[in-house]
Parts: sequence; structure tokens; C-alpha cells
Amino acid sequence: MSTQVPALLDGLVDDAAVFPPGSAALPDALTAHRRHRAAWYADLVGPLLVPASTVVAGKLSGLVDPAERLVVGLIGDTGIAGLPAALPLLAPDGVAVRQIEVAVAKRGEDPLPGITHLLRTTATTPDVEAVYAELPLTFGLIGALDALAAARADGVPIAAKFRTGGLAAELFPTPAELAAVICACRDRDLPFKLTAGLHEAVRHLDPETGFTHHGYANVLAATLAAAGGAGVRAVAELLTVVDPRPLLEHLNGRLDAPRPLWVGFGSCSILEPLTDLIRLGLVNGGYDT
Repeated sequence: MSTQVPALLDGLVDDAAVFPPGSAALPDALTAHRRHRAAWYADLVGPLLVPASTVVAGKLSGLVDPAERLVVGLIGDTGIAGLPAALPLLAPDGVAVRQIEVAVAKRGEDPLPGITHLLRTTATTPDVEAVYAELPLTFGLIGALDALAAARADGVPIAAKFRTGGLAAELFPTPAELAAVICACRDRDLPFKLTAGLHEAVRHLDPETGFTHHGYANVLAATLAAAGGAGVRAVAELLTVVDPRPLLEHLNGRLDAPRPLWVGFGSCSILEPLTDLIRLGLVNGGYDT
């Protein structure tokens, strides 16, 4: 195990190389993922995220030696109904599915029927460690969180997933909205995952798009504060910080403790977040990446 990636950052970044904006070819993504898993910073890296449509199309077959025991996260880009077609195709190549991630509703739709469908569909996949129901931050959110918490209390390894960015301004939650979601998950002891928009460690304005992006160091500090009992306002304030120094004050004393609530996020680049974390002094990077 790496001694240079602290426990707080263990498995923080899933490898989403094949997804936009990186959009790497699958063979290239696999080669890079193997390199990341063998590197000194391997503890930072979660599974390779693979679209269900890619698996169903047979594009993974023949690229993986069963002996390497590749671990992936299956992204349900074909919808919940498409998951049963993809899952059986991975075992012959020795590929293990650690997690399943899929949207259960579009913006404005009631997410509860989708959650019910997802629970039924994944009930026969006992080897999967976690199922992430992607929820829109709109209608029915609180009821959906209650449903996930109830299922989790019954022993189902289900958790929440939220988008923090995208190609439209409405896909970027405000600090107050994201803080409310973090605190709502805290109140329900419900782990959550984030996706999209977390391109840098600290909150920043993207000059090309004009969108202000959340920083993953902000989210980490905010989640620690929420786990410690902070209210929505205090959590939101940490999400607005653009100076890394106050964030580091919250993080440096907690580096040796496991990360609460926030499972992590997907990034099409592993080296970019790694470089940011080294620059901030949160990862002791002393080797060539």
C-alpha cells in the first residue's frame, strides 16, 4: 500500500478516461489504468469506469487477461433496463464489477419508480459492492434520499450519486444546493458519489465556458464539516472558498482518518487531480508520474 496517499484520499478518484471530455479509446484507457494501478499513487485511484453499451457491444472482450483480475465500475448509459445484458458478459474475461452507477430519473421526473426498478434489477448481483442511483437535484429529491436510506438500512448496498457540472448552467448546483444535499445525506447516514465538473481542487471560473466549477478540495472540506455536525450555511461557505489555505486548515489534521460520506468522483484524467493534490501538499509526490 502507498505511504504517500493519505487515508483521507483513498480511492477518491475513479478512472473515467473513456468519458468526455477525455474520451480515450478503450485500449488506451486500459493501458493507462494498469499503469495507474501499479504506480506509487495507486491508492488514490478507484476502478476503471466502463459504459454498459461498450460491454454489450463486445468492445472489452479480448482486451483483458482474466489473470489480471480487472475491477471496473459499470456505468448504465443504456438505462436501468440495459444492466442485465451487460453484467453477464464481464465474468468470462475475469472482470469484477465493484459498482454500478445509473440515472434513475431525468430532471423533473419522480425518481421513486426508477429507484424501485433499480433495486429489483440489481437484487441478484450480490458480488457488487455498491449501487449508485444518480438523482437529479430537482423534484422528489428528499423522498428519493429517504428511499435509498431505507433500502440501505435493510442491507442493500445502495447509495446516491449527483451531478456537479455539465454542458449547461443548470447542471451546476449552487453552493447552497450542494451543501443541502451533503447535509441531507449526512442526516441519513447515506454515502454519495459525485460526477462531472470537478476539474480542479479549488472552486474556480472556467474562462472558456463561463461556468464556475466546484473544487474537490472544497467538497472534501465541506463533507468533513458536515460529518462533524456543521449546518448547511457553514458547509456552503466552505464550498464557496477560492483560496486553498482555509481548506487546507480543515484537511491537514484529518489526513490519516478515513473519508466520511463522500465516496469520491470520476475524472477523465488521473494525473490532473493528482498534480493538484501534490501542489497543495495533500499527497507526498516524490516520484515521476
